[in-house]
Amino acid sequence: MTQEAAFGPLQGVKVLELGHVMAGPVCGMMLADMGAEVIKLEKIAGGDDSRRMVPPRIKGESAAFLILNRKQAWDRV
Repeated sequence: MTQEAAFGPLQGVKVLELGHVMAGPVCGMMLADMGAEVIKLEKIAGGDDSRRMVPPRIKGESAAFLILNRKQAWDRV
């Protein structure tokens, strides 16, 4: 999560997100939007499959991955 303070009903809750492609990351994004701290764990070989859903790319990263993982991903781009 970014440096900004978390707000919402799930403020102070930590979530471990183990999903990939669509369903898990969207759920993690919703929980983060409600204030939870979401820690995303990806598979070792290649990470989340949505990293390879192209085109389009934004600064070398798959736009699909950035959209679904925006709370964590935008800080790196």
